[in-house]
Amino acid sequence: MLATLTKRRFVRCVFLGAAAVFAAGAVAWLPVLATVPPPAVQETTARPSTPGPLSPGPVSDAEFWQIVTEFSERAGTFQSDNLLSNERWLQHVIPDLVMKARPNRVYLGVGPEQNFTYIAALKPSMAFIIDIRRGNFDLHLMYKALFELSADRAEFVSRLFCRPRPAGLTAESTVDEIFAAYENVESSDTLYSRNMRAIVNHLTKTHKFMLSSADILRLQHTFNAIYVYGPRIQYSTTQTAGRRLTREPTYADLMTATDRGGFQHSYLATEEVFAYMKRFQSDNLVIPLMGDFAGPKALRAVGKYLSSNEATVSAFYLSNVEEYLRQDGRLKTFCANAATLPTDDASVFIRSARSGTPDFGFELGSELGPMAAQLTACNQDVLERP
Repeated sequence: MLATLTKRRFVRCVFLGAAAVFAAGAVAWLPVLATVPPPAVQETTARPSTPGPLSPGPVSDAEFWQIVTEFSERAGTFQSDNLLSNERWLQHVIPDLVMKARPNRVYLGVGPEQNFTYIAALKPSMAFIIDIRRGNFDLHLMYKALFELSADRAEFVSRLFCRPRPAGLTAESTVDEIFAAYENVESSDTLYSRNMRAIVNHLTKTHKFMLSSADILRLQHTFNAIYVYGPRIQYSTTQTAGRRLTREPTYADLMTATDRGGFQHSYLATEEVFAYMKRFQSDNLVIPLMGDFAGPKALRAVGKYLSSNEATVSAFYLSNVEEYLRQDGRLKTFCANAATLPTDDASVFIRSARSGTPDFGFELGSELGPMAAQLTACNQDVLERP
């Protein structure tokens, strides 16, 4: 259990589209599935549980997988695949966020790629992405492999969308130039098969993560959707068979978006930001977990781990999960779980709030909240009820 985890100091941390396309890319994968063992905790040597700060250095592959397996809960379901954020304005809070939250702490989040943009801005020591869906866990493993396999942003985009790299893209290219260059490049079945194989081999052979055949099928399912729909994929694309919704941003929109001052913060905004995320992923510092915010285990396990290692939360990105918890009458349980996380006056909630505009209709805007104070208020309300 936790006693076996290395102590380390914090120093910074439907939709398959065309069935024929999926089949063409998947054929080469069938032999791989039989060679991958079922999920299991990799054995590690037990170490004494001595309280104190975490020691420097990246997380080992064995510890990464042990945390994943020991902290995670049984996966649940959600109403959508959620392969991409639908928060067009998520960068608007980043200038205030970096003023309020402190670097070199621990980031928590939920959902897909928007977490990378927040991580790149906050420069934490470690990040936990907690989501009820196992599909999100597999999605983050896919991203982990792609970050580590790609030398630069242009290669990352090439691998992600399975499109040949256009000539002329360099480290100095803007993110707008990169996505403009890929806009009219056709995706490649050959690249899809090659990249899918590279992802699974990297995870199972380089890292030796114990993925099940079901995990690999979910990876194929996810990667195929991104391959089929390309940089124009949206939050609802897999539910609308590719029909575009005006109110939802595309992948390209999110990567080229700005804050209110016109500054770009996405994790592909500059080569320096991408290099930071590549190193962060290579050091096993983005740890995806399966867990319900109001569940019995995941959040509390993270809280215990951080407390025992004298770490503090910098920011917790909630999206609009509280809305669903409130509807189900489970918000108070979440508050009690989140209260086990070590926080202080600089710890910040990042929330997504419903908003509307004449141009786009319903959308989610982002807002910040003082984490410690709001959790105290929420839990006191529980105690004071008659």
